Amino acid sequence: MKMKKSDLPQKICLVCQRPFSWRKKWKRVWDDVKYCSTKCRSQRQNVNAK
Repeated sequence: MKMKKSDLPQKICLVCQRPFSWRKKWKRVWDDVKYCSTKCRSQRQNVNAK
């Protein structure tokens, strides 16, 4: 049974402040995911400096 995209869990990216949804590749590490993309993860130092 497939889930609707609207039913998937969401988080807010710590860098861009946009919501992002659960992805299958994050299945085992969802609790540790903080950034929506590789680009945001690489920019995390800029956010901490503000």
